[in-house]
Amino acid sequence: MPRKSVTESVADENAAPGGVAAVDRALSLLAAFRDGDDGLGLAELAERTRMYKSTVSRLLASLEHAGWVIRLDSGRYAVGPAVARLHAVYAQNFSLDRVVMPVLRALVEATGESAAYHVRQGRDRLCLYRVDSPHPVRDHARVGDLLPLGKGAGGRVLVAFDPELAEWERKDRVHYAKVRADGFEALIGDRNSEIAGISVPVFRKCGELAAALTLTMPVHRYDARYVKNVLGAARELGGALP
Repeated sequence: MPRKSVTESVADENAAPGGVAAVDRALSLLAAFRDGDDGLGLAELAERTRMYKSTVSRLLASLEHAGWVIRLDSGRYAVGPAVARLHAVYAQNFSLDRVVMPVLRALVEATGESAAYHVRQGRDRLCLYRVDSPHPVRDHARVGDLLPLGKGAGGRVLVAFDPELAEWERKDRVHYAKVRADGFEALIGDRNSEIAGISVPVFRKCGELAAALTLTMPVHRYDARYVKNVLGAARELGGALP
């Protein structure tokens, strides 16, 4: 009889309901590879997945045969070309608006305020996506607007978290250090005296800054409790970005 591990494997802990155990284990093996790995040995893979070396070895044989992993000259294993091919297919079919717009709509529905997705464009920030507040009194920024970096919650978030803009910090190092420590920016009347904003950085899975997610509202409707809504929305977006 096969030995039963005292400690559950990563795959067993996260088994798909109604799924196939062998597939769960093979996928957990692929997920064991992380940024910066230049190859993993059998013992390392067994440790990360909490599976027996014999099980890992059999799974690796199948994954290697299909091109999902390759065996290096050192005897260690690395991600194979089949992963790159599948990523290319995913990238071709990936639509950013299908990811961003539902999150913006949900954020507006939860808060009643306007939500926007800003990306850096040179020395400015571009409003790439936006969903307006249902209130008649709101800010009137539009998709396609170019706004300054270093002004407004969204602009300051991009400065704080973009390493290429480190020189902009010299104007207010203490402020930007606090933004990074807090993980968000909340400002009243910074870019426009009548507008308040809460902005959170959106990071890709690799850790790269993708955008600033910003909630804006008239100053008289500012509510600090919305910070948690924006933080949650930014995490959701980051988890969906390639």
